[in-house]
Amino acid sequence: MSSRVPPPPHHLPAAPPRYALGCGIALLLVPLLVALLLRVVERPFFQGLDDQWAASVDGSALDGGGGFTLVLDRLGGPLGLVIPLTLIGILCVYGRWRSALFVLAATVAANVLVLLPLKALADRPRPPHPSVLVNDGSYPSGQVFSAVTLVIVVALVVFPPRARRWWWPVAATYVLAMMGSRTWLHAQWLSDTFAGALVGAGTCLVLWRVFAPLLRTEAERMASDSLWM
Repeated sequence: MSSRVPPPPHHLPAAPPRYALGCGIALLLVPLLVALLLRVVERPFFQGLDDQWAASVDGSALDGGGGFTLVLDRLGGPLGLVIPLTLIGILCVYGRWRSALFVLAATVAANVLVLLPLKALADRPRPPHPSVLVNDGSYPSGQVFSAVTLVIVVALVVFPPRARRWWWPVAATYVLAMMGSRTWLHAQWLSDTFAGALVGAGTCLVLWRVFAPLLRTEAERMASDSLWM
């Protein structure tokens, strides 16, 4: 007889795979090591590629696509918090406070506890002559971090498995557009955007594993229509 445990009879929120924690830590470790490198080396080995990419997108915010990039800039800034906070409120209304806590931790708390310390550690200057107002600390990209964490938590707590199949291409398109807009506006280096994506994905994977017991309980209660019990 097989001792294999049958899969739980629920699909939402999604359950993390076994490798979520290990992969998440690995994804966070890479940007951390690069941040340490940026702290001690004035010109890192990838600066040449960053310079070449910046020269290839040497346009202003008023050029073609400038309006779209400015919209993405607003969505990636403080205004973009409206979306995850709205999602948190909707989840709470429907009794899904466990998913709401997960979204809050990944999109808001991690921004303060993970991203900002990495920015302070790297202390990397921005590209010259950015087309939008920016603060100090180019590495890693906060806008890309916010985009990645948002699309991942939406996939995990909103969409059932079948819907996630079409959501991931949409999510990837949005993240790539955000990465392109940051370099188009000369707000960040290309490597900053990749680091932001790694930090966002790694943070979500780690928190997904941490919140797994709560999310499983919620999923079981959703499957039995007993969320409010």
